[in-house]
Amino acid sequence: MGRFARIARRTFLVGSAAIAGGVAFGYYQYRKKPANPLSPAAGEVTLNPYLLITQDGVTVITPRAEMGQGIHTTLAALVAEELDVAWDTVRAEHGPASATYYNIGVVRAGLPFADYRESGTHEFVENVIDVPGKFFGVQVTGASASTVEAFEKMRKAGAAARHALVEAAARRLGEPAAALTTADGFVIAADGTKLSYRELARDAAEIEPLRDPPLKDPATWRYLGTSLPRLDMEAKIAGSARFGIDVRLDGMLYAAVRANPRLGGEMKSFDATAARDMPGVRKIVDLGDGVGVIATNTWRAFTAVDAVEIVWGDAPYPPDSAGIFDEIAKAFDSRPNATLRDDGNVDKAIAGAAGVIEAEYRVPYLAHATMEPMNATALLKDGRLQLWTGNQAPTILRGQAATIAGLDEADVLVHTPYMGGGFGRRGEYDCSNQAVKLAMAVPGTAVKLTWTREEDMRHDFYRPAAIARMKGVVGAQGPVALKADIAAQSVSRALARRAVGFAFPGPDRLLVEGAFDQPYGIPNYQVNGHIARLAVPVGAWRSVGNSYNAFAHECFLDELAAAGGLDPVQMRLDLMAGVHEPSRKVVAAVAEMANWAAPPADGRGRGVAFTYSFGSPTAQIVEISQQAGGIRIEKVWCAMDVGTALDPRNIDAQIGSAIIFGLSAAVSGEISFVDGAVAQSNFYDYDVLRMYQAPDIETRILENSDGISGTGEPGTPPSIPALANAVFDLTGRRIRELPLGNAIRFV
Repeated sequence: MGRFARIARRTFLVGSAAIAGGVAFGYYQYRKKPANPLSPAAGEVTLNPYLLITQDGVTVITPRAEMGQGIHTTLAALVAEELDVAWDTVRAEHGPASATYYNIGVVRAGLPFADYRESGTHEFVENVIDVPGKFFGVQVTGASASTVEAFEKMRKAGAAARHALVEAAARRLGEPAAALTTADGFVIAADGTKLSYRELARDAAEIEPLRDPPLKDPATWRYLGTSLPRLDMEAKIAGSARFGIDVRLDGMLYAAVRANPRLGGEMKSFDATAARDMPGVRKIVDLGDGVGVIATNTWRAFTAVDAVEIVWGDAPYPPDSAGIFDEIAKAFDSRPNATLRDDGNVDKAIAGAAGVIEAEYRVPYLAHATMEPMNATALLKDGRLQLWTGNQAPTILRGQAATIAGLDEADVLVHTPYMGGGFGRRGEYDCSNQAVKLAMAVPGTAVKLTWTREEDMRHDFYRPAAIARMKGVVGAQGPVALKADIAAQSVSRALARRAVGFAFPGPDRLLVEGAFDQPYGIPNYQVNGHIARLAVPVGAWRSVGNSYNAFAHECFLDELAAAGGLDPVQMRLDLMAGVHEPSRKVVAAVAEMANWAAPPADGRGRGVAFTYSFGSPTAQIVEISQQAGGIRIEKVWCAMDVGTALDPRNIDAQIGSAIIFGLSAAVSGEISFVDGAVAQSNFYDYDVLRMYQAPDIETRILENSDGISGTGEPGTPPSIPALANAVFDLTGRRIRELPLGNAIRFV
């Protein structure tokens, strides 16, 4: 059942509860009497456990999901650095679903400000937003905010615990705390006497920890800033790591589902006669909008659910992609929802100019296509519900499950195992909700639901399709006017409606991010976002709005450069001068890495792109070559400024992953609709870059920005326009619609 299954939610106390033979420590602590987690005192958060000292060593309780990005290792290092423990004694474990672990970084990511230009208003709103952020207490992994949000909080958890341990040793030894030192999990006296953290933990739990403990000087860091062995790597190499799809419980049954392929359409009727008579079938479950089959193994469930005859209703959106794009285009006829960039007078500058450049860019819907299919295991027994599922939002998932099962949230326990990719998809809870309904049909028996790849591909919350209409004017020194009108469905409103039942008002930052918030000093610069009213389900996809806006914005900048006879790298450097120096430095760095000043060899082309996203200015240059069968992506150079690089090797891996993710979308990623249903079904028709197509990737990590910024997503947005700009450089063709593979062949 796991450690947290044995701990009631309201008695999981920081600093005073014995946990599985150990002691829990945390930076924020309420002792003796549990406080209401929705009513924290000033500067405090209720129930915030980060550290267990057990008989086996030190376990850092990490509040974010491990999806392959190495976050458990980095978060554990934040605590271990300040705690002074040996790295080989550290373990990491995902914490229970709890408002304690709210992620204010995700909330801040939606604020309608350009992060690169901080202002008093921006800072004030960020501070104010902490209050509702703590109140709602949404625990989520996303927005590349895990290390940003935890950077100070989790270091202070380690520092506060270390202070308490030293104080406990001082009392036991009768020596002043200032005379003691710590190293590798021991408190050490001047005479060499050593007391282990394990033997001091009980006494330390009775000591009030510092609320604002001092932190180490970065110059003395032992773990942070270095490349550490990942805590999950050994288990993953050996095959002992357990993902959601690996869950096995005694007496478990298995399930498969089918939902309307016309997304959001009703299920009019079904006939399960043939399925009921198939071997191993235990139960047919009406899910309301679909059908589930419970059987003795997954394959039997798959085959039986396919045998159910179902009459589906129509989709609540146009039946084909052409009609859907027509609806998106209608959004331009309405007033903008968001005009978050409006410098100078762009309409006047364009109206009075000769040689105005206009272009329209289009991108399709995209699926997440995680390697591990969607799955969830549920067990409803004795008035309590347990869920085992890879997820990015355990508190929301818990609330949804409690509502479906008619339980209090305190009676729902969410286990978050490793997951084989997330990219935003596992922030949703449709699969787990289905698992709960299936478990309710066979109380006392665990049910493991696994989606087929086809069900997964055709029932996603897709990256929205979008249209960007661009206008610009370029002078001898560079662009003097740029106007962008962007139409797409609202991801932020869709997420809010699913999570809390209503959409928050105000300008939609995610709709226009990657365009309005770029550090270019164009004197007349306007970006407008128009919300398209469509019922196609959309959600967060790696880098969200940046993923499509960077394509239009950076390709159009190259169009302006070409029209003005300007070098695209130098033009960007000039536009950034005096605006944001860290951004200018990453462009300069990537140009130096790729030797941009030297022309590419015959038969080769190069393209550059830049995007500021998630606090990390990122520049890339892509080089391609013309082969007999088509175009090959040869190399990608990437420079990224992360402010503070906590684990360079892990950041490098994140950058490479994000680049391959973006290039896959650029070359072949497309979800299209026929007769109201998604046409794609598996990797044979929703392809990704294969190993033989993958380019060489060279990275450079810079630390010129203040603070710390995200690394999981910023590598995706510039990869797409950099490739498109390289295609123009090589072929002279300006392709304004993705995927590029619909227009040219890649090999």
